[in-house]
Amino acid sequence: MNLLAIDTATDRFSVALAAERQGRRDIWLFEADVGMRHSELVMDCVDMLAQKAGLVSSDIGGVVCMGGPGSFTGLRIGFSIAKGLALSLGIPFAPIPTLDCMARHLAYWPGIAVPVLDAKKKAFFCALYRDGKRICPDMDATPQEIAAALAESLSPQAKTGATEQALLFGPGAEMLHEGLTALPPGNPGGIDIKAAVRLGKGVRWGNAEMLLELALETRVFDNSGDLLAGPEYLRKSDAELNLGSRTHA
Repeated sequence: MNLLAIDTATDRFSVALAAERQGRRDIWLFEADVGMRHSELVMDCVDMLAQKAGLVSSDIGGVVCMGGPGSFTGLRIGFSIAKGLALSLGIPFAPIPTLDCMARHLAYWPGIAVPVLDAKKKAFFCALYRDGKRICPDMDATPQEIAAALAESLSPQAKTGATEQALLFGPGAEMLHEGLTALPPGNPGGIDIKAAVRLGKGVRWGNAEMLLELALETRVFDNSGDLLAGPEYLRKSDAELNLGSRTHA
């Protein structure tokens, strides 16, 4: 199956196309830091990758996108375009959790991997992974709340007895690292958070290519088909919050 993947969850925008031909699979990828210009670029990128792969739109057999959390606007754009393509081409569509995709590269990390997105309002979207497997639900949390979750999850290493380390990575990682290391002593769990967390500068994290890999690995299309599915929002948008405040004023 030729698969298309669209990632508009953050400022780092990417589109990937897996093209199968004569028993081999080629991956074509476009990735760029574009701010919030996703809507201007997505279809041009899809057309460009299909042309490079020698395909036409009717050759695409399925489409996936980031399912959230992420930018409210970016997620809506990704879902709208992916669903539109699925409907027009009569092909299956499926969303994949953003943090799962981001964490895929860090399955080798010997401690806890923490993909991080800046959720604004001094909070972060993140989740905890060990050996490539999720160990908690998605969080919309402050540094204090994340420190408490880490204190409950970090374990002593079998050989040395030292506490395992948590690696923070993703577009919100540096801000979260600053927030965690600025916390006063005495966090829950009795561990030294400053010593337990590391900032993964330059660590590559998930993109549309990882979406393709997860879609193929998890056979996501086997149970897909719900074109009414929407992004995973861990909180209401500012517009919804402002509307609620005016309603109750």
